[in-house]
Amino acid sequence: MNWIAAAGITLATFAFMEFWAWFMHKYVQHGPLWFLHRSHHVRHPHPVERNDLFFLFYGALSAVLFMTGDNGGRWWFWVGVGIAAYGAVYFFVHDVLIHGRLRFWKKSRHPYLRALNMAHKMHHKTTGRDGSVEFGLLWVSPKYLQMALKQQKSKDLKVKADAAESNK
Repeated sequence: MNWIAAAGITLATFAFMEFWAWFMHKYVQHGPLWFLHRSHHVRHPHPVERNDLFFLFYGALSAVLFMTGDNGGRWWFWVGVGIAAYGAVYFFVHDVLIHGRLRFWKKSRHPYLRALNMAHKMHHKTTGRDGSVEFGLLWVSPKYLQMALKQQKSKDLKVKADAAESNK
């Protein structure tokens, strides 16, 4: 398979995974599989939660696509790459940055990442299966992006004012 087709399949799969994650989160994880996802909405002292089974499922699916994809010769190998890439981004953004499951990445000051964090906090305002909002990962509602940009601008103005005050 040529590299353009491989890259196209990978990128299309990655983009589709954002829609798929939103759909599964809203209608399946907050629906019939709430008994697994509930562990993610309640505080607990454990490093792993039942909700992590979803990660294992998609990791296994991606691995099967890799193993049967003729080392890149079959189109589904590149679907596996797209799923794996989305899973890696999901892990770092959701588990590491937003939830701090690994402590090597501090909270970001970047407005987009702050907006994602705000939207996710709104999602976790409810501990029940109903009433949640904001089910996506990488797509963020414009209102949270505007709030994050406003916060950043306010902080920048404060820093400039403090610098001007200290120069007097």
